Amino acid sequence: MEKTIAEKTSAAPVSGQSKDLMGAEILVKALQAENVKFVWGYPGGAVLYIYDAIFKQDTFKHVLVRHEQAAVHAADGYARATGEVGVALVTSGPGVTNAVTGIATAYMDSIPMVIITGQVPTHAIGLDAFQECDTVGITRPIVKHNFLVSDVRDLAMVMKKAFHIARSGRPGPVVVDIPKDVSFKKTPYDGYPADVQMRSYNPVRKGHGGQIRKALQLLMAAKRPYIYTGGGVLLGNASQELRTLVDMLGYPCTNTLMGLGAYPASSPKFLGMLGMHGTIEANNAMQHCDVLLAVGARFDDRVIGNPKHFAQNERKIIHIDIDPSSISKRVKVDVPIVGDVKDVLVEMIDMIKESALKPDAKALAGWWETIEGWRSRDCLKYDRDNQTVIKPQFVIETLHNMTKGTDTYITSDVGQHQMWAAQYYGFDEPRRWINSGGLGTMGVGIPYAMGIKLAKPDSEVFCVTGEGSVQMCIQELSTCLQYNTPIKVLALNNRYLGMVRQWQEVEYESRYSHSYMDALPNFVKLAEAYGHVGMLIERPQDVEPALREARKLKDRTVFLDIRTDPLENVFPMVQAGKGITEMLLGSEDL
Repeated sequence: MEKTIAEKTSAAPVSGQSKDLMGAEILVKALQAENVKFVWGYPGGAVLYIYDAIFKQDTFKHVLVRHEQAAVHAADGYARATGEVGVALVTSGPGVTNAVTGIATAYMDSIPMVIITGQVPTHAIGLDAFQECDTVGITRPIVKHNFLVSDVRDLAMVMKKAFHIARSGRPGPVVVDIPKDVSFKKTPYDGYPADVQMRSYNPVRKGHGGQIRKALQLLMAAKRPYIYTGGGVLLGNASQELRTLVDMLGYPCTNTLMGLGAYPASSPKFLGMLGMHGTIEANNAMQHCDVLLAVGARFDDRVIGNPKHFAQNERKIIHIDIDPSSISKRVKVDVPIVGDVKDVLVEMIDMIKESALKPDAKALAGWWETIEGWRSRDCLKYDRDNQTVIKPQFVIETLHNMTKGTDTYITSDVGQHQMWAAQYYGFDEPRRWINSGGLGTMGVGIPYAMGIKLAKPDSEVFCVTGEGSVQMCIQELSTCLQYNTPIKVLALNNRYLGMVRQWQEVEYESRYSHSYMDALPNFVKLAEAYGHVGMLIERPQDVEPALREARKLKDRTVFLDIRTDPLENVFPMVQAGKGITEMLLGSEDL
């Protein structure tokens, strides 16, 4: 979206008479009006007036992180778990550049966020002032939109627009860059805008009725139907509608990495995650179906593999997405439906109820028979009886068996441990699996968990990580102590950058260039130094007792250093450039 958005605004005041307020005070009023509960941030010279205004209020809580990247990640984790807009606040220059990774992470996964950044005074912009950087320029490719507020009179309306853009349509992060003089200048304030309308920003919500009918005819006539769903179902709060549709039709369903939990993993109609580390049944069904319903998914390179291989089989594709630019971007579709996934699914369900059309029961039974044949190969088997070394899959399965049916959130960092968590923890509910999919950002796990625990203090929050990822933002253990967010950190410590090592084994003839961790800290002592509980687990029989003990310590953050098999690989695996049915199923395929 270009900076020169043309809009007309309705700025009806919410309350009373106007009075002169500083920009920083108006900003606080805006956050209060938007019902913000938490702001994660780190102060600096350019935002001190804002911090002073925050000090004088008690409506929302500010959380002081230890690094700006973690501020954005924590706000991001909060947004993913709650569906509300996450808010972060950083200072100018290095504050902004430290936040860039967090902003890009949220952008790639379409997470609603407002990031408030400090800027040098307006008269100093462009003069290489102390702690100056071109925030608008730097963040333009990784935001849904950004604003530079050059006049304090515009600040209230800019904030209204920022929250509106962040949460509507396809969600995403919005940056609001506030020069220091704008934060201390005063202007008459007569209330937060009640409404905002933007002529050039008006996302479509309702799907085209004719297209939905066309989709329905294809779906009902299908011999080998398949329902493929992504993160858009969770973002659109459409999990219940998806479940109703799948159960009504009796069709097989798969979720992407970002969509796990949208349809319950425990259902026999769920074929598991698909893609690079997806199951045989999920990937084969994707390749061999004759009608594919894609809901809130974007045919990512990690999902369909090589598009040429995917295109070899003739199939009809229906694609529902709120973002028209995502449709036919990587794969040509036959029935595009632009609209809010929840609204479209509701309409589709209503049409099925009214229609005389029924699925082809005989063909469907044959399709399920084929699928069960693929499923019988048990592509997620591993050495469960090993009593000498801890298998990472066993840790995740043990955690799942202990916590299924409870009020639990799982965050992860990025790497092998992330894939094992996705494969072996059966997510039955939406917004319980919080990880970085699109950008694949190491270091998100602890900040995500921290943000969720503040939002959901009565829930259990586990961070599944590795000894590589966890060191990227490990300083946030200090924040966990200060703000009493007792999370449980499960570090699957294999002494390798595991996913890098796996690729080096498969693609680079086992030349393990800089993927071995030679000088790891004593994580138990490190956790204790931060004021937490540390545990070292080295034997398979100790995994379950350690997890039980950690869960009993409800008011403590516990770091479990779990020494796992250093050479275990994630299977199934689709190599880069291959098709999704060209899977490596185990070390025998290497």
